Amino acid sequence: MNRILSRLLVLMTAAVLGVAALGVGAPAWAAPSSSCSTPWGSVARSGGGEPLTPATLTGVRAGRHACFDRLVLDLGNVSAFDSWSVRYASSVRDVSGERAIPLRGGAYLAVDVWAHGQTFPRPSREIVTVSGFPTLRQVAWGGSFEGETVLGVGVRARLPFRAFVLGEGPGARLVLDVAHRW
Repeated sequence: MNRILSRLLVLMTAAVLGVAALGVGAPAWAAPSSSCSTPWGSVARSGGGEPLTPATLTGVRAGRHACFDRLVLDLGNVSAFDSWSVRYASSVRDVSGERAIPLRGGAYLAVDVWAHGQTFPRPSREIVTVSGFPTLRQVAWGGSFEGETVLGVGVRARLPFRAFVLGEGPGARLVLDVAHRW
């Protein structure tokens, strides 16, 4: 009887260890991550304020993140900044409102910033290179007149976005994040 129990114990131990070894060597199949879900939506956003000071647009840059593409507008000569709007549009008009800005992409964001942009060095069609970005397709200059500057942003599709101001004073910047997916 003792001999049967010992063999049974050895067999059970071997079976448990064998199953454990298979689990360690097997590939781990993970469910798709939901860490990139965004509650942002696609409705228009704005700072809601009248120009507080004559801000100046000093730079535009773009970056890629795991879940979104980011566009940053650097502002100078500002003590407080709350004068901007970002919205999806069927076409983005230049600062005069007379001409549509040609943009690549399946959807277009109109970015209005109440900041002088006359001294900002800008090419006619590409302000910043976004080639290879998952969501951003083009960032184009729409002109600057009497303290209002317009940018057109071509994106892959109408996707969730958020816009907000970071910092105060000379380091203030308007940030636009566009999600890679819904």
